[in-house]
Amino acid sequence: MTQQEIVASLPTHLRPFVRVQDYGQYTPRDQAAWRFIMRQLTRRLCDSAHPVYLEGLARTGIALDHIPSVEEMNACLAELGWRAVVVDGFIPPAIFMEFQALKILVIALEMRSVDHIFYTPAPDIVHESAGHAPFIIDVDYAEFLQRFGEIGMKAIASHQDFAQYEAVRQLSIVKEAADSTAADVAAAERALEEAMAVTEEPSEAALLTRLHWWTVEYGLVGELDSYRIFGAGLLSSLGESRNSLDDQRVAKLPLTVDAVNYPYDITREQPQLFVTRSCHHLGQVLEEFAAAMCFQRGGAESLRTAIAAGTVCTARYDSGIQVSGRFVEVLCDAVGKAVYLQTSGPTQLAWRDTEIYGHGTDAHAEGFGSPVGKLKDFSRCLSEYSVDELKAHHIVIGEPVVLEFLSGITVRGRLQHVLRQDHRNLLLSFNDCTVTDLQGRVLFQPAWGRYDMAVGASIDSVFGGTADRERYQLYKAAPAAAPSGAREEDGTLQGLYRQVAALAAGGGVAGLAAGLDAYPDEWLLRAELLEAGAAVDDELRQRAVDDLQRCAAAREDLREIIGLVLETATATAS
Repeated sequence: MTQQEIVASLPTHLRPFVRVQDYGQYTPRDQAAWRFIMRQLTRRLCDSAHPVYLEGLARTGIALDHIPSVEEMNACLAELGWRAVVVDGFIPPAIFMEFQALKILVIALEMRSVDHIFYTPAPDIVHESAGHAPFIIDVDYAEFLQRFGEIGMKAIASHQDFAQYEAVRQLSIVKEAADSTAADVAAAERALEEAMAVTEEPSEAALLTRLHWWTVEYGLVGELDSYRIFGAGLLSSLGESRNSLDDQRVAKLPLTVDAVNYPYDITREQPQLFVTRSCHHLGQVLEEFAAAMCFQRGGAESLRTAIAAGTVCTARYDSGIQVSGRFVEVLCDAVGKAVYLQTSGPTQLAWRDTEIYGHGTDAHAEGFGSPVGKLKDFSRCLSEYSVDELKAHHIVIGEPVVLEFLSGITVRGRLQHVLRQDHRNLLLSFNDCTVTDLQGRVLFQPAWGRYDMAVGASIDSVFGGTADRERYQLYKAAPAAAPSGAREEDGTLQGLYRQVAALAAGGGVAGLAAGLDAYPDEWLLRAELLEAGAAVDDELRQRAVDDLQRCAAAREDLREIIGLVLETATATAS
């Protein structure tokens, strides 16, 4: 499938987050950076990465000698039942998880800059493709990743989660922007510190993000004294992948669900990592965490979790009707069971994740409230009664109706409509309706208009976000960033990178010595020269080595990188 065909196949609300990869945006220098990173990673990870890593690169369309195109990846991923799309940088976590649940890898468009070749705080095509994709060939891992997406979509996030996400996103943008000043970076770092400094109970989404970090991003597999790397964050970071193997520097802990108690700092190397026994074990830990989540438990406690989060969530009655909105109150009986729920602001009613016609946010713009529970003298939930049985209980359209719940809540009004689905009563609509609780508090009065009452004996699930994500959209895609090709580039320098890349195919070296003179600090160009092997004469090779040693002596930040280059060049020469 072409990129356009894949975008057209996506749910409508996901399409604005997807971009089309213009392969021409990547410069010869970008391609050289890719080659350098992939050469170094595969050389240094051949013994420390999970055994499927190198095979997975090839089988998912990721070459070592050029930045992958999304078409190349999709041609390979299709055989594994997966797809890939490209995006600009960070996207909202819930959207990311939804893509993952659909077995779609999200690949960042940008190639990291040479200045951040060891590690970039922003999502880039190295991390997203070479880090995440290879392990899709492992069936257990692929199923774990998809299941993580399904669970992640339902996690309840708080306002604080959104604030922290936005602070991280802004910091990554500022750090990668070529025109950012030191003051810009410092301001973005302060904003992140302030967002992270807020102390509150971590939400479900925050805890699940920690589990994602310690497994998908920074996971190790094997035994505590004999492990391999499989986390994408480690596999795409030259520095941290090496440092992670130092047991004195980085503690190793067995992976259990308790990993969610360990926060992480995206701006620093991690002090501990977790070792899973196998990819199947990953799924077991994930399900153990999911079993305690609100979408599995439901009930009053889960509704209170949604209220505390202050974000739009969905409550599902046991009848199947779903209420999506910002929950502000739940009334309970003496034994703690929810008997009435209330939202504020735009609210959607849905059935099987599809908005019920006429019951979107326009119809319930101010909020929605409804009882939960069984009626007095009714042996079953009201949802289970046939039309004839309703009539036998004097519940007739066009007639006054009084519904007395076991909780003491009473609904009095003229019944106008009964919405049924799958032989169930889901929604009763009243005019001239008054709703009161056991203490006589008025929960709804006739002046407020039509009263729609959801039907169900209990709340069996509460989850983050909306039921029908197409009709009630919570997230907007950020404006498209300017593509890399829009950057002001030095044509002469790019020409030199292009010439060096062509040496292995028989290109000439004429003018390269002068090019090195013109760009004395361009260490990556010299690293590329050393990789060209026999195509470069001894004199030019020695010149590249001397220049690299000079750069390393002058710039402390380059010493480690250049050391890797010279180490490889020496090993190759011998």
